[in-house]
Amino acid sequence: MTTLLLPVAGGGTRAYTPRAEPPPTTDGGPPLTSRTVFSAAHVVADPFADVSPDGPAAVDWDATLAFRRHLWSHGLGVAEAMDTAQRGMGLDWAGAAELIRRSSAEAKTVGGRIACGVGTDQLAGPATLPQVKSAYEEQLALVDAAGAQPILMASRALAAAATSPDDYVETYGHLLRQASEPVILHWLGPMFDPALEGYWGAADLDAATDTFLEVIRAHPDKVDGIKVSLLDADREIALRRRLPDGVRCYTGDDFNYPELIAGDDQGFSHALLGIFDPLGPLAAEAVRALDTGDVKRFRALLDPTVELSRHLFRTPTRYYKTGVVLLAWLSGHQTHFTMVGGLQSARSLPHLARAYELADALGLFPDPGLAADRMRSLLTVHGVPQ
Repeated sequence: MTTLLLPVAGGGTRAYTPRAEPPPTTDGGPPLTSRTVFSAAHVVADPFADVSPDGPAAVDWDATLAFRRHLWSHGLGVAEAMDTAQRGMGLDWAGAAELIRRSSAEAKTVGGRIACGVGTDQLAGPATLPQVKSAYEEQLALVDAAGAQPILMASRALAAAATSPDDYVETYGHLLRQASEPVILHWLGPMFDPALEGYWGAADLDAATDTFLEVIRAHPDKVDGIKVSLLDADREIALRRRLPDGVRCYTGDDFNYPELIAGDDQGFSHALLGIFDPLGPLAAEAVRALDTGDVKRFRALLDPTVELSRHLFRTPTRYYKTGVVLLAWLSGHQTHFTMVGGLQSARSLPHLARAYELADALGLFPDPGLAADRMRSLLTVHGVPQ
């Protein structure tokens, strides 16, 4: 394997020799039993579509669905039309609705588990609370009709319209009473979306947590679980210990997931993670070790991946999708490094080079030679001599 010259922050390059041997082949295995694990999956753009970054997304549906089959084949669930799919960052509601319909139909075909995001992103401009409820209801009905489990996502429109914690309690209570099956509630922190600052009616996270729990405790039969994306392990642990019996905690903490999934003597978190898009086969292997009670092997597999995850999710965190799609391209899951909304330009070349290096060191690329060739082409087109 020839050496690559990788750019470094501040200028200059350094030599890196990619690994030569492919990782051991993983062909799936028995269903996961000790944890429920969803991968929030990305969408594959159509690179031949003549679209602008602020226009409707052009999606390569064949490649997008093929990637979901890849995740299902390893026993992972798919969390569809979420933040990782560039919901609200290149993928509008019309595109998300089509994604939900197609992925839900594909899940039925292959027997895969799927849960889909329900939000209010069809609203344009400021909205009233009744309009927010109506938008949520429209999306909830579509997900129900598709036969997928709903994930009630945090709403930018609700954050803007609500004037008190009571507005959140009333809005979510209204929606949960209508849900035909238990939903997953999603608390997405402002590091992922600055428009969600002060969600649940308070900038103080302790006060926000109390309101969140008030909603759950009033409707425990309608809440399968909560997905927490605050990047604060201690807060997540404290929150999951306060959940009503039968309500699960799905970690969305892409900084601290190994310890949160492993758990402690008072409980553990399930998972709904964007980092499990590039880590899918490895994550499944780790959870199967946990299924046998082998916590040591679980940690040995997942702990080394944290450095890569923290790199991909570094601030501004909302641009982590760029690194996720880069790794999908380098791994051979798609033929190009193009993203809806032009988001392939959202991270610097040194950032992408470091993501490649960390992923290669972990053995994430099924074909290291292909990954190196594609990385070389990216470097060359950006003016880094090889």
